[in-house]
Amino acid sequence: MDVPLKLTFRNLESSESVETRVRERAARLDRFHPRIIALRVSIEVPHRSPGSGKTALAITVEAEVPGRTLVAKASEDMRETRGDRLALIGRAFDAIQRRLEEDWKMKRGAVKVHEAAIETGRVVRLFPQESYGFVEIGGGGDLYFSRGSVANDAFDDLAEGMMVAVTRAMGEGPMGPQASSVRRLGA
Repeated sequence: MDVPLKLTFRNLESSESVETRVRERAARLDRFHPRIIALRVSIEVPHRSPGSGKTALAITVEAEVPGRTLVAKASEDMRETRGDRLALIGRAFDAIQRRLEEDWKMKRGAVKVHEAAIETGRVVRLFPQESYGFVEIGGGGDLYFSRGSVANDAFDDLAEGMMVAVTRAMGEGPMGPQASSVRRLGA
């Protein structure tokens, strides 16, 4: 993999065997996603409260791909690792591999969006002059949508308070989380 790797150790000493394992696993990631821009791996012992008596080991792998950053984490109590940090590294890299593979399949269009991805929401703010609005999804916050994402060219038929069927977009837009399609219910 020709992508620069940034490896960071926090609150613990670096280890040659750990660095070697991380570099080996990182070198194989481009098999799962050919467009990785950057890779960051952090191995740390997070701050612990004085009375807990537990020291955790946490590994975070961040893979930056066009349009998003994929993150995988693995952690456990140091007593549970029994000094086997390599197994914990393996779990974190297995998780990032799955995320990279899923992302690449989505980008290639190999994964279909199922009807279950449709949610019901309510138009809460509408800006007709600017051709966008926001839909509130129960418990999930607001989703931005634009005129182009409204089915049947029905943007002008929408009104605040109206119930709509919404499909979430994979990435975020200029106003945060966004809808890829919005359709009036009953239309």
